[in-house]
Amino acid sequence: MKKVEAIIRKSKFSSVKKALHEVGVNFFSYWDVTGLGNEKEGHVYRGVSYSTSDIQRRYLSIVVNDDFEEVTIKAILEAGSTGEVGDGKIFVSKIDDVYRIRTGEKGGNTLK
Repeated sequence: MKKVEAIIRKSKFSSVKKALHEVGVNFFSYWDVTGLGNEKEGHVYRGVSYSTSDIQRRYLSIVVNDDFEEVTIKAILEAGSTGEVGDGKIFVSKIDDVYRIRTGEKGGNTLK
């Protein structure tokens, strides 16, 4: 099993969610997060200066069986990309085991 964590633009969340559902990833958790980017300059809008270094993003946490890893990543890459700096990152890590709390069932079948 793998844990796929993605930090994406909030504006791309709907399209990423739809793409994940289309490939069969129907359960994941997400949070609104703020991060620091590489841009150091502020911008001025209508005479008010504001910082663009604090970036509003959405953080997705998805645990999938090994055979869903590639389709999950591909769905996020295709649906989450604008081609511009700041589209986000995807992190993949190994999950040793998973348990379903309700039944005590163990293993990859709990993800279905």
